[in-house]
Amino acid sequence: MASERSFPDSFIDEDPEKALEELNGALGQTSDNAEWLCQRAYAHILLKNYSSAVEDAQKALALHPSFALAFMRTGIAEYHLNNFPSSREAFVKGQALDGSDGAFAVWIKRCEESMALGSHNGTSHMQETAPQVKHDWYQTESHVIVTVMVKNVKKEEVSVKFEEKELTAVLKLPSGEDWHLKIPLLHPVAPQQSTFKVLSTKVEIKMKKTEALRWEKLEGEGTLPNVKHFTPNQYPSSSHYTRNWDKVVGDIKEEEKSEKLEGDAALNKLFQQIYSDGSDEVKRAMNKSFMESGGTVLSTNWMDVGKRKVDVSPPDDGEWKKF
Repeated sequence: MASERSFPDSFIDEDPEKALEELNGALGQTSDNAEWLCQRAYAHILLKNYSSAVEDAQKALALHPSFALAFMRTGIAEYHLNNFPSSREAFVKGQALDGSDGAFAVWIKRCEESMALGSHNGTSHMQETAPQVKHDWYQTESHVIVTVMVKNVKKEEVSVKFEEKELTAVLKLPSGEDWHLKIPLLHPVAPQQSTFKVLSTKVEIKMKKTEALRWEKLEGEGTLPNVKHFTPNQYPSSSHYTRNWDKVVGDIKEEEKSEKLEGDAALNKLFQQIYSDGSDEVKRAMNKSFMESGGTVLSTNWMDVGKRKVDVSPPDDGEWKKF
């Protein structure tokens, strides 16, 4: 029967266009399935059809007013449309229903930062200039690199301020408008050893890590504990999954003593333990990040890797080659 059909996130992640086509067919038979409407909103978000995503999420909420996931879909879509007050309102309502300080709290902080920046520069200015400039980041064992994709910016019109736990950058665009970037960092960096350079197609900001940690994400406020790949002693948890990682580490160390595991063998055993005990989101994030990065990145944060392609990130002294 049609009502028994299921459209999990993993199915939509794999092929959003196919998922959208099937959801359109399913919803053609019935328009009162809040779960399907919510999942079609997710497919629209992945395909960047943000207005359609808001419409479907709102239909889902009309049918199921206490559907926390539909508030999440609404908030994310509104955020990408630069409707930050509406986005924040959706996340706040969803958080009240969800009862956790996980992903909703992270998105609320993002909205508040974007609203503050819009107030400083003028909201209309923020909405006009934000789509023109994109930024991304990657990391090596020793550095975190933020890349701002903008062409023909003059070096003297770029200002970058490095602080231990914050990055601030101001660029004057070729149009004459100012573009601002302010990021609270997940881990400390060494300001005196951090640099930036202006190229014809981008601005590359290179921050020196104070410790050789694998950052799970770039932003620091409202985040969860992170895996330390290079000097492991603290490990992540999902917002929907809680585990005593200190106990896991202790158990693994005891096993290492009996099995005489060393180096990569011991670390791999620990990651296997995290995977086997993890939630579906943790497993999905680990599989996706490992496969897309050619084995150079391993993340447990599905909210981060689920919405982007995970780039290859080899160590400074290594070179990645695709065979």
